[in-house]
Amino acid sequence: MSEACYTRKDFCSDQEVKWCPGCGDYVILASLQQAMAQSGKKKEDVVCVSGIGCSSRLPYYMDTYGLHTIHGRAPAIASGVKLSNPNLSVWIITGDGDGLSIGGNHFIHTMRRNINLKVLMFNNQIYGLTKGQYSPTSEMGKVTKSTPYGSLDRVFRPGQLALGAGATFLAKALDNDPKGMTEVMIAADNHEGSSFIEVYQNCVIFNDKAHDTFANRTSRADMTLMLEHGKPMIFGKDKNKGIVLKGLNLEVVELGDQYKEADLLVHDKYNENLAYMLVQKSDPPNFPMVLGVLYEERQGGSATYENMMEEQLKTVKAKKGTGNFKELLYSGDTWTVK
Repeated sequence: MSEACYTRKDFCSDQEVKWCPGCGDYVILASLQQAMAQSGKKKEDVVCVSGIGCSSRLPYYMDTYGLHTIHGRAPAIASGVKLSNPNLSVWIITGDGDGLSIGGNHFIHTMRRNINLKVLMFNNQIYGLTKGQYSPTSEMGKVTKSTPYGSLDRVFRPGQLALGAGATFLAKALDNDPKGMTEVMIAADNHEGSSFIEVYQNCVIFNDKAHDTFANRTSRADMTLMLEHGKPMIFGKDKNKGIVLKGLNLEVVELGDQYKEADLLVHDKYNENLAYMLVQKSDPPNFPMVLGVLYEERQGGSATYENMMEEQLKTVKAKKGTGNFKELLYSGDTWTVK
C-alpha cells in the first residue's frame, strides 16, 4: 500500500475507447478505474492482463501496465507476472468464451493454486468479437451462427467452477450497477488469494438483453438479491421478500404473517457451503440472481502460491546456497551432438 492519491481520470489512458455504443464494457472499465483510484496503490504497481475478445481490449484503456496476450492464456502469463513480482496488483481481464472455453484449464489451475490474482470475467453469454457464436454460458437451445438449430450444451456456471477449483473469493455484479461493481472490485483487490468476479455484461449487438430477466431496471429489485455480510437476505422493491433455509434447501418467501425479517437467513461470506448453494439456486425468475460477495476465505486461511514459493526458495538457498546457472545447465544428463 502506498500514499498515492488518485481520481478515476488518473487511470484513463490516452487511447480512444472503442466498443459498440451501449456496450456494458464501458461501465466495467469505469468501475475498475474507480476501484483502482480508491485502492491507494501506485499506478505502476497495477497490471492488467487480457486474452482475446471484446473484454480484452481493456488494458489499452487503463493507464497502468498491461498485456494483451493470446486466446485463453491470460492466466498463465498473469501468473508469471505475479510470481516474478508478488508486490504487483495483477488483474486478469477475460470473457465467458476466452476464460471458460479455450482458457478453461488455465482458469481452473489459477484458482486451485491460490495465486493472488484477480480474475474479472465479462459474461455476455455469447462470443461477441467473432460475431455471435454460442459460448459456454449460453442457455440450452440458443440459436446462433454456430448453433443454427439450437445449442445442446448444458450451461456452465462460472461461480460453481471457481469454487470447485478452489477460489478463495467469489463475487458477482451487474454492468448497470457501477457502485456495486466498484465495491466488489475493491473487496477483491484487498483479498489475499485467488479472486473471481463475474460481471453480467450486455452485448447490445449479438445478445442484447440476455440478462434482462434480472438486470432490467424495472424488475431488478424483485429479481436480484444484494448480499451483505451479517445482514438478512431480504430483497424486492418493497423489501417484502427473503430467503430462508428449509432443511438443506434455500427458498424464497414473502414477509407477512408467517415470516418476519428475523426468520430470514443471514449472509455469511465466510461460509463456503452457503456460497455453493447460492450459486446453484440463482436462476431468475424462480430464485433471485445473487450479487455482491458470495464467498471470501478468512485471511490467513490458505497460504498464497507466491508466498509458499518464496518460502521454498529461502529454504533451498539456506541449504544449498544461491547456486550457479552454468553449473545447473551442465549438470545431470547431458548429450554431446556431433
